[in-house]
Amino acid sequence: MAMPILRVKEIRSMSPEDRARKLDEMRTELMRLKTMIKAGGTVENYSRIHELRKTIASILTIDSEAKRSETPKQKKGGKK
Repeated sequence: MAMPILRVKEIRSMSPEDRARKLDEMRTELMRLKTMIKAGGTVENYSRIHELRKTIASILTIDSEAKRSETPKQKKGGKK
């Protein structure tokens, strides 16, 4: 089993700017790997694609959690 690229604990400890930078880097690498495969090339480590996708999803999830916790909660409903 491959080691995760970034652990959730590491992602949570990053600043939003660092998370955005890391997200860009990972998306670029994923695009490069997918392009190599489409062009008929071989990738030495296919599990890297899976790990990149998982890490990208984790970063996006943690980002949305952070944004949700920053905004004040709105009361739903009202008096009828």
